[in-house]
Amino acid sequence: MTDARQHSPSAERNRDAILAVLRDVLPATGRVLEIASGTGEHAVWFAGALPGLDWQPSDADADARASIAAWAAHAGLPNLRAPLALDVRQPDWGAAALDAVVCINMLHISPWGAAQALFDGAGRRLVDGGVLYLYGPYKRGGAHTAPSNDAFDHWLKSRNPEWGVRDMEAVVALGEAAGLACEKAVAMPANNFSLVFRKRAGARSAGEVVS
Repeated sequence: MTDARQHSPSAERNRDAILAVLRDVLPATGRVLEIASGTGEHAVWFAGALPGLDWQPSDADADARASIAAWAAHAGLPNLRAPLALDVRQPDWGAAALDAVVCINMLHISPWGAAQALFDGAGRRLVDGGVLYLYGPYKRGGAHTAPSNDAFDHWLKSRNPEWGVRDMEAVVALGEAAGLACEKAVAMPANNFSLVFRKRAGARSAGEVVS
């Protein structure tokens, strides 16, 4: 029988550093939607370490969802759900009243419209005080934080002109427009950052779609 589990060396390298931040910012209990879960290794690791959270992985890619499902079956965790087929640009996310949204390494490998849709969707669906957690490389003040990120940015844009390392200030502005205040920016290993946004009480994006 073929094992559909995929492996990501970077996911294994960064999972503990990310988990340390998640322990600090996520609630002890509640529902978490992970956007662009990739191989599913992060979902298994975080759900196992945070058993009070109902962890909902998702991905737009069918092969990724097969890997997530295989990892979930292998782990057998009661708080890890089957992956959703989800592109943040679709109107129905299949999830509402979320306590947190987690999105790792997506913004730089998707069009800017996906970042806009992520914040809009999270702003609509997070409960008051809910958390949006982002991880990845960012520019600050329009400048790269390391030569390796500059090279990475050029490589990304060579693959797709709509991709690229994002300006942290522009991402924070998206949060403000969606009612999500940037609570902290945490420097992480390998020139990455954790950005933590929190839903302001009473804030709503335009419209009230929460499906």
